[in-house]
Amino acid sequence: MTEKEVPLKPAATVLLVRDRAGESDKIEVFMVVRHHQIDFASGALVFPGGKVDEGDTDPALIDFLPESERGDDTLRSFKIASIRESFEEANILLARNRETNELVTHERLEKLAAKYRVPLQNDDIPILEMVREENLELATDLLGHFAHWLTPAHMPKRFDTHFFIAKAPPHQLAAHDGEESVDSVWIGPNEVLDEADNGKYTVIFPTRMNIEVLGRFSSSEEVVANAKATDTFSVMPKMEVTDEGKFLLIPKEAGYSVTRRPIDQIMDKSSSK
Repeated sequence: MTEKEVPLKPAATVLLVRDRAGESDKIEVFMVVRHHQIDFASGALVFPGGKVDEGDTDPALIDFLPESERGDDTLRSFKIASIRESFEEANILLARNRETNELVTHERLEKLAAKYRVPLQNDDIPILEMVREENLELATDLLGHFAHWLTPAHMPKRFDTHFFIAKAPPHQLAAHDGEESVDSVWIGPNEVLDEADNGKYTVIFPTRMNIEVLGRFSSSEEVVANAKATDTFSVMPKMEVTDEGKFLLIPKEAGYSVTRRPIDQIMDKSSSK
């Protein structure tokens, strides 16, 4: 690491998807609008997510995972963080009742949210406390590894971000937290792109690239299965300086629609509503 490089902070984000009937978009994803005072991507339309907390790395959490997920897994803390952040930011909890092996019901979710959502957001308790007291299993097996992006070395804030994808439990009601996020929407991939282009939403570059990929699929089942079956390519954009200006480069092996984009276009020139 050079003197000018900022260390990477581990982070996780999650695409919660469901099917949509009778629309040009066959899938929709839950997204939130970041508060304008947040220090990263303020005012942007994003997937729920955030930094990996120290509590997400607690080895004791292994006992509260599906048996199939208890082996060596370099992504374990990222998966746990994505589930915690989904609960905090989206009011969706990918967890099972350990007695019934069924996903948490809407009624149970509301009770859990009233008791634990704010303490978790404020870092007053680790997620281990909730799952232990409530006899829950974190359903990391439902997550597909969708993408992996690392912030370029020249940036003042840098994140090592793993993107996961999961089908949203149909009986749980998604809702933004009113703190880190001030609005939320179920929205199709094409809608995101259209409304970013017409100025309704701000969509940062990594979000836009992954929204485009999401739009290639025709069902939530298909996209989650693909994420589970496909190796994920790590993307760390690089900056190219030419006489024409500065450009951000991403490798073609990542499979996105562009490999080179002007720096001044990596944030859509729009303001969130």
